[in-house]
Amino acid sequence: MNLEQILDYFKNSKSIMKNITSWVEIPSREAVYEEFPDCIDERLCSALKNRNISKLYSHQALAIKEVDKGKNIVVVTPTASGKTMCYNLPVINNILRDEESRAIFLFPTKALSHDQTSELHELITEVGVDIKTYTYDGDTPQSARKAIRQAGHIVVTNPDMLHSGILPHHTKWTKLFENLKFIVIDEIHHYRGVFGSHLANVIRRLRRICNFYGSNPQFICCSATISNPDELAAGIIGEKVVLIDNNGAPMGKKHFIFYNPPIVNKELGIRKSSTIEAKNLAENLIKNNIQTIVFTRSRLNVEVLVTYLKDIYFGKLEGAEKVRGYRGGYLPSLRREIERGLRNGSITGVVSTNALELGIDIGNLEACIMCGYPGSIASAWQQAGRAGRRNSVSATFLIANSSPLDQYIVNNQDYFFGKSPENGLINPDNLSILYNHMKCAAFELPFTDDEKFGVETTEEILSFMEEAKIIRHVGSRWHWMSDVFPAGDISLRSASNENFIIIDISDPKHRVIGETDRFSAPMLLHEEAIYIHEGQQYQVEKLDFDDKKAYIRKVNVDYYTDANLAVELKVIDVFREESRELFGKFSGEVMISAIVTMFKKIKLYTHENIGSGPVNLPEIEMHTTSYWLSFSDEATRGMSQTEIQNGLLGLSNIIANCAPIYLMCDPGDIRVVYQVKAPFTQRPTLYIYDSYPGGVGFSEKLYSLHDELFEAAGRMIKQCGCDTGCPSCVGPLNEFSGNGNPKDETLKLIATLLYQN
Repeated sequence: MNLEQILDYFKNSKSIMKNITSWVEIPSREAVYEEFPDCIDERLCSALKNRNISKLYSHQALAIKEVDKGKNIVVVTPTASGKTMCYNLPVINNILRDEESRAIFLFPTKALSHDQTSELHELITEVGVDIKTYTYDGDTPQSARKAIRQAGHIVVTNPDMLHSGILPHHTKWTKLFENLKFIVIDEIHHYRGVFGSHLANVIRRLRRICNFYGSNPQFICCSATISNPDELAAGIIGEKVVLIDNNGAPMGKKHFIFYNPPIVNKELGIRKSSTIEAKNLAENLIKNNIQTIVFTRSRLNVEVLVTYLKDIYFGKLEGAEKVRGYRGGYLPSLRREIERGLRNGSITGVVSTNALELGIDIGNLEACIMCGYPGSIASAWQQAGRAGRRNSVSATFLIANSSPLDQYIVNNQDYFFGKSPENGLINPDNLSILYNHMKCAAFELPFTDDEKFGVETTEEILSFMEEAKIIRHVGSRWHWMSDVFPAGDISLRSASNENFIIIDISDPKHRVIGETDRFSAPMLLHEEAIYIHEGQQYQVEKLDFDDKKAYIRKVNVDYYTDANLAVELKVIDVFREESRELFGKFSGEVMISAIVTMFKKIKLYTHENIGSGPVNLPEIEMHTTSYWLSFSDEATRGMSQTEIQNGLLGLSNIIANCAPIYLMCDPGDIRVVYQVKAPFTQRPTLYIYDSYPGGVGFSEKLYSLHDELFEAAGRMIKQCGCDTGCPSCVGPLNEFSGNGNPKDETLKLIATLLYQN
């Protein structure tokens, strides 16, 4: 059967259709073409024509014209719409005009860097000129690095290598920085939160160095569809950008199917395993030779699903090669082999983490199955875009799990298919991130008295660094005087450089398998905690707070642990406030004092509490930003103290799951706490705060999204099939007090927050 016949079979199957909450058919779309702009070199036009490209899509032509005018641009079009040409063509064109021109291409992953370099090489070969293009990352041999620094026209790298391997050694890259004309930032929507805030500061450092060498590069950025691509790009590069979103690429007909597995326990809100349902659907497709990709959230799930799907070919010699896995941890040579197999059709099914979500060329797949919502609409569309190119029909299945976020998505198609509500947020001026990069910048070049590193308080920060004997003020310059290499101590992936490393002592080599920030360590890594990594359970044997190391050992138990965090929250400053009849809303700076007091052992699947234990760790403090809501006496009139507490608890649970919908963040990036009588407001109060020192803008954004946030929270609770509350909406019932209805009590508080006076 072909794909359309299989889809008809699904439509006529009662057992499948009863679980489908939405089936949307997106019609095919014709291409919108434009002639090559006049500014393109004839040699490049000829090369494109030799590759059967006689015209450009409308967005490609506009991108080239805007870049030719000297503008910074951000291109926002779907996966497989030819965004690569929007930067490859202007850069090559410029080098053909001036062979001294240089460019830096930044990609978030090594795999994407290598894939794009190979495409670039093919085009350059067709043009027939010697444009030297090199990848410069951790895998680049030392013997090749000197040649790249001297001769590379286009240097393809990643933000981490730019931060620690290129900028601090800029004197070895004189030729690059003197002639740097373009900086390309692909997949810019990945750079949000802490990572994006770091990248914005890396770009500030890059611009200082370019200014020193007399160059002023243009930026070409590409993004998936989010609500604020131009704002995000401008925040990262520190300049205005032109938004290009007139997608001219063709698209085949696409079926987008939301699949909600049947409920197996109504009160606990547990549904049939999304992994098993994904396996059943994938089996149907692969058996019929429909080339299929299955995305799953963990590496362990990749291996489980591959094992299940290989059984399709049990006993057949070619079977082992027909279904493959793809994830981090595979050797590069194996990953390249799998990518080739997908392109040439020898692989029928691949199960992957989000490693294949980005624009690596894997050919023309027909079907995509997402085992669980990927966490953001942008990621879901990126994954769906891996199936179906040009004129072919394709299908995407989103299979929900029992989590509140998944349940909200599969039951609200208008939200998913409407205008993207997701905001990529950064805060480059977060003091701990800014301070670290100012140290790097001072190491790279002396600061001058009149220089601003993106903030008005630059001189104050430099004076503080002088007191710490890191720099010295001589004449009108601030010179580096420490013997420390600052970039080596800074990870672009976290706000604090005080990360705890996690060591697996059941491995003979005592392998480091992960890290976590200082503020999460007491909750996740206290002694006797069950730490889960890639689906494997480990028990924490020892947490060394002074050396910032956690020692863990593999175990196989049927429970997980949940720490009880006693949070004391003190308001330091109010930035914004608004009073309504039934509540007040505020945003400002808070100090969090947190101590883990005990932990609970919770049985898997049934969520029963099967034991507890004490935790003896020091208190930790953090300054961050928060958004908080206080309820008036009128709002809680008629509610007992227990009902108010239950309502606040339910509200804190649902908001922790609901807020990431708008913020493109992980649930752990924000924390929600409540106080039945808050010291600051003297009223029942709910606090939502950024779980990073100094904050990265999440709580500030939620302040302005108040109505949308609580409307979504109300819908999530009302659409849940339980009667009084469950883990898929307000949280496990055993967390609540009394004999009331936590679902109703939470909805009453939400109605209050949506009341307009």
